[in-house]
Formats: sequence, structure tokens, C-alpha cells
Amino acid sequence: MAETKKIATRESFGLALCELAKEHPEIVVLDADLAAATKTDIFKKAYPDRFFDCGISEGNMIGVAAGLASCGKVPFAASFAMFATGRAYEQIRNSVGYPHLNVKIAGSHAGISVGEDGATHQCCEDLALMRTIPGMVVLNPADHYEMTEAVKAAFAYKGPVYIRLGRLAIETFNDPDNYHFEIGKGITLKDGTDVTVIATGLVVNEALKAVKALEAKGINARLINMHTIKPIDKDIIIKAAKETGRIITVEEHNIIGGLGEAVCSVTAEYCPVPVKKIGIDDIFGHSGPALGLLAEFGLDADGLTKRIESIVNN
Repeated sequence: MAETKKIATRESFGLALCELAKEHPEIVVLDADLAAATKTDIFKKAYPDRFFDCGISEGNMIGVAAGLASCGKVPFAASFAMFATGRAYEQIRNSVGYPHLNVKIAGSHAGISVGEDGATHQCCEDLALMRTIPGMVVLNPADHYEMTEAVKAAFAYKGPVYIRLGRLAIETFNDPDNYHFEIGKGITLKDGTDVTVIATGLVVNEALKAVKALEAKGINARLINMHTIKPIDKDIIIKAAKETGRIITVEEHNIIGGLGEAVCSVTAEYCPVPVKKIGIDDIFGHSGPALGLLAEFGLDADGLTKRIESIVNN
């Protein structure tokens, strides 16, 4: 088992890009004047001739990335999730999605764990926006080791990919010696028969702590890490629905349009079971310490333990 690290997935992203770039000169990186925050400055320092700062202009950045992709480069374009997916949605749809170009988009500072930056920067809609674009792969890695492998997988995939990055430093829980990442394949972190919890991104580790705490309360919960929101792993969802009979989804995202609704679309079509969605309940966030906000919204381990217990018992 490798050492436990406490590192933000945005930093893991920057480190992984640098490592990949050693053997792949076709990789280039674009940023929207936020390199220090998205951690693409790690790549910039190592490969200044392959880094392009497009300024505070995400739409233009995506257009440039599309042009580079059409010339054989593999561009990774990064900005805050709110601006990468919100401000540049039209360009992503028409210039990247429609021609199915090999562009990788990184949305950093996603979710309420952005903290003090407040509601305008706490993007809880990015997964929903990117899911709607035909052919777009949507990844939401949960820790440092998973992000490292996700970046490699995104590079290997020929087509548009969206990767969600977090600002908050979080502890790792995956063992890189035994870890395998595959786009579109969820991972069972803990087996169980009473209920299935499906989580994604930063809150996976919180959900892992919660399901372990629930064991002491007599609730045997299965936990699935759904690192790929699109294409969703239908098989693992259907299996869990058949074997446990009920599902709870957990996400640091609006419950509208994210993981919860992706899971519901699978169960409704293939194996109808009760599904309860835990996330941001169709409201905006607000400024505050990241950990305090996770607790306030019931997305920390203690909050999830109480909410899952209440759902199961009722």
C-alpha cells in the first residue's frame, strides 16, 4: 500500500500532465490566465514552449484548442469549471463536440469546496452541461492516484473529454499498486447487501468513511466509486439495483443533471428501484470555509452517515 497523501486533484492533474508530456510531444496546454490556480503552471515551468495563456477568454481558448487538435496536437485546456463549461459552452459544443475533436477540457475549482470564492465560482452544474454534449466523456476522479490515471486515460482516448478538478486538498484512499482505471467502469470499494451508495469525486472518501461507520449501526452498505459520469457504467448499476434493491447517490453537484440523474436513467430503464439523490439541492452555494460548507450541505462523513441511515431506516 502506497503512502497516504493529502493533495488536491488540481495539483495531481498538473503533475500528471508533466509526466505524460515527457514521452508525448504532441501534448500542449492552454489556460485562461489561471495557471497558478489550475496548476497548469507546473506544466508551464517544464514546457514553456508548449504552454499557451489565452487570457481571460475561455471561448477563445476552446477555439484555439480545437484548431490545435485539428493539426494533430492533443490540447488540454484548463480554467475554473464555472468558466470552462459555462462561459465556453457554445464553443465546446460547436467547435469541439460537433466535429468530435481530440480536445481535453479541465474544469478546476468545481463544487462548493471552492469555499470562500463563493456562489459565482462554486460550479455545481458542470457535469450536467458536459453530459448533454454528444460524444463527450465526463470524468470526476476522487483522489490523487485516480486523477493521475484518469489523465492518462483521457490522453489515450481519441475524442473530447471533460475532467473535473477539485481545489481542496484531500486524502488518498486508492492503492496505486492495485488500482486500475478504465473509462466507463465504476469501482466497488466495499460490498454490501442492504443498500448501494454510488458516489463520485471529492465526496467518495467521505462516503467511504460513512459506510464504514454505518456497519457499527447494523447497516451493510455497498459503495461504488463512479469516476466516469459519461459513459455511465450500466452493468455495475443494474447489478447493484438487483442485489440491494435500493440506491443512494452522493455528489458535490446539483442533484439535477449530475450523477444522480445519470443513475436514475439506468435504473428506470433496466431495473426500477428506489433512488435517493444526495447533493446540492437545486440551490446556490455561498462563501465559507470548504470543510465547513461540506458539513453544512451534509456532504462530509458525519453528515452522510446520518442521511444514509435516515434514508435506509425510513
